[in-house]
Amino acid sequence: MLFNQRILEGIAHGDVTLAFRRWKRQQIRPGTRLRTALGEVRIGEVRQVEETAVSEDDARQAGFDSLAGLWRDLREGEDRRLFRIAIDGLAQDTRVALREDAVLGAEETSALTKKLARWDKANGSDGYHRRVLQSIAGKPATPAVELAKLLDVEKLKLKRDIRKLKEIGLTESLKVGYRLSPRGRTFLTMSESAR
Repeated sequence: MLFNQRILEGIAHGDVTLAFRRWKRQQIRPGTRLRTALGEVRIGEVRQVEETAVSEDDARQAGFDSLAGLWRDLREGEDRRLFRIAIDGLAQDTRVALREDAVLGAEETSALTKKLARWDKANGSDGYHRRVLQSIAGKPATPAVELAKLLDVEKLKLKRDIRKLKEIGLTESLKVGYRLSPRGRTFLTMSESAR
């Protein structure tokens, strides 16, 4: 579920508290948090509604000037049903706090090391994720295409693998390339000293 910048800013200011989507089946559950450029959108109640139940006020709460504007924005399709989605606000992306947490104990370092080893095993390349971290540490802000050449992997695969490292708080994206987060730097230092 995507939101354009205008709607995201409305959510951030508390002006947008509803969304409407036409789906073949419900695509999102209450309690979900959607990552966006401005933080995580918290999803409240999600329910199917009839079009006649949507008011002008609902359209304004969804960030539109009128009901007609809302209808123009929605995807058409005979087999699609209308869903009303309550938006419970915007929260900080949980990965931000995680990547800033640079205090790692031996147990947490060990758990992260085991996770990377599992990923390496599934990847069929021992030490691969550590090499990715080392490459980013040695060449921050390097475009993915150059890092991929350095590591001798496909660019799309590398980007997917860096996203996994980002999910556990070890890397962060820049306008161009990546860098290790404070947590990533600590992990790399601690895990290498433990080898």
